[in-house]
Amino acid sequence: MRPIVASRCDGDTLPIHRHVSRPMQAGLRAGLIDASVGSIVGGLPFEGPFGIGHEAIAQVTELGGEVTGLGVGDLVVVPWAISCGTCRECRLGITAKCSTMTPTSPGKTLACWGFGPTSGAWGGMVADSLRVPFASHMLVPLPKGVDPLRVAAASDNLTDAWRAVVPPLRQRPGGRVLVLGGGGQSIGLYAAGLAVAHGAEVVDYVDDRTQRLEVAEGFGATVHEVRRSRKSVLPALPGTGYDVVVEASSTSQGLRDALRSLRPGGICTGTGYYLGTGTMLPVMDMYATSSQLNVGVSSVRPHLPELLGWVAETGFEAERVTSLIANWDDAPQAYLERTTKLVLQREALDLTGA
Repeated sequence: MRPIVASRCDGDTLPIHRHVSRPMQAGLRAGLIDASVGSIVGGLPFEGPFGIGHEAIAQVTELGGEVTGLGVGDLVVVPWAISCGTCRECRLGITAKCSTMTPTSPGKTLACWGFGPTSGAWGGMVADSLRVPFASHMLVPLPKGVDPLRVAAASDNLTDAWRAVVPPLRQRPGGRVLVLGGGGQSIGLYAAGLAVAHGAEVVDYVDDRTQRLEVAEGFGATVHEVRRSRKSVLPALPGTGYDVVVEASSTSQGLRDALRSLRPGGICTGTGYYLGTGTMLPVMDMYATSSQLNVGVSSVRPHLPELLGWVAETGFEAERVTSLIANWDDAPQAYLERTTKLVLQREALDLTGA
């Protein structure tokens, strides 16, 4: 594979590409950060150098003898987590926890690109080439006519938003949707746009950044600016609660606010990192409302065919979230930019004669 478009995941914006390794080490030693974090990023979190990037559209340059359904030159989405497609977990749809691949990760938690050696010796997607195992299962062809820049984040963030919005809305069609943005910067924005496009009665988007509020409003969401505090990340909102809530503030308080804002039987999906050991949840409130909380790493592979087909059919403008497009060779400088969604690009090769 030769990646031609790569986007910076929300999780890469601060945790990986800022100087957080030593503070995280200290937090793990002091018991302030949940010990399970160490199984993902190791005892020396994000200690470089290592290959970065785990969202990419790539071009097939060479095929193994057992690969079927793909041709040299094809453009494909490469899921962020590596999976076999046949194990128990893959058959259940939790491909990010593939039991074939997880043992190859020294951390025994994730096998994926772009998180460093604890997640396996796979490198990152901001690279000249990738070797993709189980390619017939892993790789999802880009539909004809879909601009790679439109679905640059399909490997992770765009599909993460899809799984947080579309399946819950199918259970509660026409429901009210709340998105708490800011931590998962692009996930929250994609979620707001997807909720509007899938016919939600109300889509309220909450954030503290003007630029993101403008993007959400452009998708058709009703926006609410908030000053975050330990007591609440929510302003006073009208209405009687929400059928679907996407928690993308990545804060413990945001998670509590999200759960308390649900209607009876409502569904909340937490898309962020909750690193602390004291993330308390309003369980009695959830009991009283019969509400549901989904958390966990995103298993994008099962959702990709439907998502990509829907984008091809509807022309959903996911690229509205992209705030900076940079040339591939400028990646070292571009990755340091404090911007919502960075996308790198370079031209595809002419492989018609290959």
